This record gives sequence, C-alpha cells and structure tokens, in this order.
Amino acid sequence: MRKITTRLTLLLCLMAFLNPAISDTLIKNIKGYSFHESQPVSFSAILIEQDKIIAVYQTLPDDLNAEKVIDGKGAVLVPGMIDAHGHVLGYGQALSRVVLNGAASKDQALARVAEFIEQHPDDTWIKGRGWNQELWPGRNFPDAKALSQVSKGKLVALGRIDGHALWVNQEVLDKAGINKDTVSPEGGEIVKDSAGNPTGILVDNAMNLVYQLIPSPTLEDVKNTLLVSLNKLASLGLTSVHDAGVDYITWQAYQALSTEQRLPIRVYVMLDVTDPNYPEMLAKGTIRSADDKLFIRSVKISSDGALGSRGAALHEEYSDKAGHYGLLLHEIPKLNELTLQAMEAGFQVNTHAIGDKANTVSLDAFAKAIQKTQSTGLRHRIEHAQVIQAEDFERFKQLGVIASVQPTHATSDKNMAENRLGSERIKGAYAWQRLMASGALLAGGSDFPIEPAEPLFGIHAAVTRQDRQNQPDGGWYPNEAVSLNTAFKMFTLGAAFASHQEALIGSVEAGKKADFVLLAQDPLEITPSQLWQIPVLQTWVNGELVWQAE
Repeated sequence: MRKITTRLTLLLCLMAFLNPAISDTLIKNIKGYSFHESQPVSFSAILIEQDKIIAVYQTLPDDLNAEKVIDGKGAVLVPGMIDAHGHVLGYGQALSRVVLNGAASKDQALARVAEFIEQHPDDTWIKGRGWNQELWPGRNFPDAKALSQVSKGKLVALGRIDGHALWVNQEVLDKAGINKDTVSPEGGEIVKDSAGNPTGILVDNAMNLVYQLIPSPTLEDVKNTLLVSLNKLASLGLTSVHDAGVDYITWQAYQALSTEQRLPIRVYVMLDVTDPNYPEMLAKGTIRSADDKLFIRSVKISSDGALGSRGAALHEEYSDKAGHYGLLLHEIPKLNELTLQAMEAGFQVNTHAIGDKANTVSLDAFAKAIQKTQSTGLRHRIEHAQVIQAEDFERFKQLGVIASVQPTHATSDKNMAENRLGSERIKGAYAWQRLMASGALLAGGSDFPIEPAEPLFGIHAAVTRQDRQNQPDGGWYPNEAVSLNTAFKMFTLGAAFASHQEALIGSVEAGKKADFVLLAQDPLEITPSQLWQIPVLQTWVNGELVWQAE
C-alpha cells in the first residue's frame, strides 16, 4: 500500500509539472510583443509559475485554467525594459535636490536655487544637478559671483547635466582653498577668467576638490536613497538597471538590500575603479544573488569627460575652441593597467569613452588586455561610444566589444555637438547604424540622472532622432536612426546580453524570468513621435507586481 501511495504521489507531481492548468498565474487578453527576433513576436497570453514564464500563447487554449487569472483588458505586454547605463544613487539624490534640468537661462537656474534655499533653511550644503549652458543665451558657463548673490551664505555645488562639470559659489571656492594660485589637478580643470581668477566652474577631476568636503552619507542613508531611486525606476517600466560606477558604501548597501530581499528591480553593478576601496571590492570577486536581482561582475573606468563641457578627449582640436583637445582622465599606461587588472580578476570592463581619442585609447587598452587574458567572453563594453573615428568602428566587432549607447544623448546634444566637432567628425558621432553595420552589438540606456530615466524616451530618440518637441523636422542625421524592433531590442535583449543575462531576461519566452511591463498603448500602432508618451500601467519582476499606476 505504501508503494502504491508513493507511486501515486509521484504521478500527481509529474502531472502537475506537465499540466500548466494548475500553475500559478495566467495573464490573458493582452497584446503581447517580444523583440528577440528580426521582427516583433506577438502573443495573447502568458503563463507564470513562481518567478518564471512557462508558456507563451498566440491563441489561448479553451481548456486552460490557472489558480489565478488576470484579465489584461487589451493592454500591451512587452519584456521588462533594461537601462544599460544609469547612476542609481545619483538619481535618488536628484529627486531630493535642486533640479536644474531644462532651465532656459542662468537667471532661471538661479531662481530655482533661491527657491530651494527658501524651502530648506536648515541645509548647510545646497546640492543640485542638471544645468546646461548650451540652452542659455550666449551659451557661456555660469560664474560663482552670480551664485553667491542668491545663496545667502550657504555652500552651493551644482553639477552640470552631464556630471562632468561643477558650478560652485565663492563660499565653496574659499572653503576648498581654490584661488588664483591653485593648479588644476591632472585630468581636471579649474576654469579661470582672463585675470587668472577661478570662475566657479570645475571640470572632471577638479570637482574632487569640492566633493571631498561634502559630508558622506551613512549606510542607512544610502540604502534609503537607493530604494527611493529603484522604486521610481520601476514606475517608469524598468525591471533592471546597470549601475555605472558604484563606490564602496553603495556596494555594501546593495548587498545589504539583497540580503534583506528588498530590491524591487534587478541591478547589475559596475565597480568604480577610482574608489579608495576598489582593490577590496575587486578581491571579493563576482557576486550573484540567489534571486538573480543583484549581479556584481563588472567595473567602470572613465577615460575622458563629456562633450558639453569640452572634457571629451579628441584627436584633433575642438572646432569651437582652438588649441583645446579635451581631457584624458587617466594617463594611457594607467588606463592599460586598470583594464588589465580588472580582466585578470575575471570582471567585465566597461569603459566610459565619449571623444574619438578616448574611444581609440580605450579600444587599444582592450586589445592589449584581451590578448593577455583571453577574456573576449567577458563581453567588455565601451560606455557611450559617442564620437568614433572611421578606423575604429570595425574594432568593436574584432575585439568583441559591446557599444553601450544612450539615444537621448544624441537628441540632447544636437544643439552643440556639431559646433564642437565640425561637419566631418559629426558623421562618426552617435552613429548607431554605422556601429551595427560594422558588426557591433548595441545595448541601450539613458545615463540617468544626466538624462531622463524613462526607457520609452530612449526608444523614441533611437527611432526618430528627434527630441520630445519633434525637432528637428525629419530627425537629426536620420540615417543613423534604428527600427522600432531594434530600439526595443537595445533596451531589452541587447542590454540583457551586455550583462550576461540573456538566458534569464530580455524577452518574453518560456523558461525566462517573468519580467515584463504592461503599456496603455501599442507602440507598433502609434506614430513614432508619440512613443515617449505611452503610459506605463504595470511593472512585474520575478513574477511579482512591483508597481502599478493608480
């Protein structure tokens, strides 16, 4: 009798495994799309068991039942979108600081600072981000004097939109001891006026002269800020983010949140090679959490600055500033050393390179280190890959290097990029079609909080090459635009491949994690100019609803 009971139990377990009718959740009545083929793959229902998709249906069988049935009511279901390059802590901090994005003039930016100071009278340091002098009349950098006039004696430090320049008031210059005699640090610039006095603008490594003065947050502060950020990102339709450049305390905070099972979406961490504790983090090796929500297996190296602040390193001088070539943030031997060290430790190397010289020297470093380590399989990446000289395009495929690009950079930079680069170099900038034609694989991201974190903004920019005011007519260098299927793939399967997770996420397929998003409109049926306006209804991660619209 005991053998019969045992056999019956085994038979019932086997039937339960084979029969999806008793599985957990069926989501039906949806317009589903996945972007893992050359054209979108459509379906009308999916079946979820625990954290995985176990079946995808074009037509739902009549006899199919499930423990829980959700009527999608015609909503559009797409794979969970992935941002391959963002700054999670910075995004969370930006939600509680002076927001200068979109300020149309220096005076408008100053008014926002003054208003913030009125609302936060107890704050000693006033921090913010997002100013962009390219949107202002005259396009000139702002100055410390103007900021001091509205700061009421507070210490004010405001990051440029690209994160590569800092605008500070005179109080901060005095506290940091920055004066006429202060020499710019290697890889940075203290911008000075014609009389040699600091103007209040610090570029790249010069920003550290101020950052070292700002009180550091506690571990609990960092954890709370990460949660604010990640929950907001979930509301935008993101189920996974690649955090580009994590310091020691953030590395600790992520592991604590993972242990506490509090991460709402997936995070793929890049360690910051400039952090004093970087050797310790590297020595701990790669990390993968049991629920696959936290991966730590890559490093972030910054080879140069940004184009807007003229910190991007170029082979030839800037077209709008004679004799200026930008900045390499590491001397070439040091860049080579950092690249090799990370590869030897078994980490993927993701190098920030914007200018064409930075892309060349970064690819050179990859070539040398990959030959020594035979680490092509680690899928090393160039982050941004913004300006590339003709002979370097083919090297991405040759070296197996992924181009991690941010489409909204093109539509934000279009007002100044050609001025910086001239009519010939611009042809190798933001050149997504040219990269693909050379055989490079693309991953899509935003670089939030430098750009908005909404992934549909990036998909819209990739397809239209226009900003969200539909400018310019016909798109900016529209020959470099990509198809809608390719754009979605960049922000789903492309980003998943760039983090070694294509077997887990990136598409809606049986056997993959149940990460997906419900949208209110069909991206394949609306005009491309409306893509960025599609409302997100729900975000699911690991088969759990983590956010839904009211």
